[in-house]
Amino acid sequence: MATTAQSLRRYAGPPLFSFGFRPFFLFSAAWAAVAVPVWVGSMSLGDGTVGAMDGRLWHIHEMLFGYLAGVIAGFLLTAVPNWTGRLPVTGAKLAGLFALWAAGRAAGFLPASMAVPAAVTDSAFLVVFAGLIWREVLAARNRRNLPVCLLVSALAAANIAFHLRGAFPLFGPGAERAAVAVVTGLIALIGGRVTPSFTQNWTQAHGILKGPTAFNGLDAGVLAVTGVALVAWVAAPLSPITGVALALAGGANLVRLARWRGWLARREALVWILHLGYAWLGVGLILLGLAALAPAAVPFTAGIHALTTGAMGVETLGIMTRATRGHTGRPRVADRSTTAIYLLILSAAVVRVSAPFLAEWTIVLLAISATLWALAFSGFVAAYGPMLWRRST
Repeated sequence: MATTAQSLRRYAGPPLFSFGFRPFFLFSAAWAAVAVPVWVGSMSLGDGTVGAMDGRLWHIHEMLFGYLAGVIAGFLLTAVPNWTGRLPVTGAKLAGLFALWAAGRAAGFLPASMAVPAAVTDSAFLVVFAGLIWREVLAARNRRNLPVCLLVSALAAANIAFHLRGAFPLFGPGAERAAVAVVTGLIALIGGRVTPSFTQNWTQAHGILKGPTAFNGLDAGVLAVTGVALVAWVAAPLSPITGVALALAGGANLVRLARWRGWLARREALVWILHLGYAWLGVGLILLGLAALAPAAVPFTAGIHALTTGAMGVETLGIMTRATRGHTGRPRVADRSTTAIYLLILSAAVVRVSAPFLAEWTIVLLAISATLWALAFSGFVAAYGPMLWRRST
């Protein structure tokens, strides 16, 4: 049986479909750069709707089930072959999977009369993708990554529930929270593997003996507490018990992060960006907890955007830049354009989380954050697009 490397060398089709990270990273980033301005434009220049959907709901859907689902697909289609030893999805199969994702984005602009076909079209991608991940992990008997399969399946179910909000109104908010919880869980699980691993690689390469603390019972405990807190938040977001659980989970994740000694790699942006992305996860959970305990003092949206714009925006750009450089044969070193992308997304997160605390400046800060977000992802497309659509060096 051919190895992954042999399979990729034999591939003779378009470079864009030679590996999963290529189309999904490129077009997910492009979509992130476009979708936020579309939403802002619908509010300021239009009637507040996009397609047949309220603009705010469209924005939520396209960030969670459009952009983030695409990046998750790109990452897992690249990582799962390494985890399982099975061949990657390439060529026509990859192009078909990507076409499902793209069709879902287009479906969001269909009129209300086509709401059912639009929902079915959009839901198809995550259902098919979840089935693919289950097949690969089960075929390899790779039990360690069964939680990843469950989380991707939960994301697919949340997307279906989101589309059912018309018939079942209570499904809507729960689906949104479930999707945020799933992606937060993936960051805690997978980010908790790659961040200390990449930091360890960097410290060893630079002769630093005492790097990150290895995974142990504390890490397992933090993951368990985080999972319980997120489930409680999906079920009862305003409960004081949920608030305490979220705040504890946030603090525990910050303690976990400190054990990875990210400051040792402060000279390499490709490493420290992952630590900052994970820090946003801890901050976001704490803010969500405080919003449940003291809603008059801490706005709910501050915690939501600390997790979405902060943890998810920062972490995904950190992963996409590093994976693209590594898998296209380039040095794993951040150049000036990469560092600029990181500074833009970090600034977008700070401004967006600050906005609900400054009521008189909220609209202005939202516009600034949206601009910074769009510039960060446009910068990724400009700097990394050629690496993704051309053959590896």
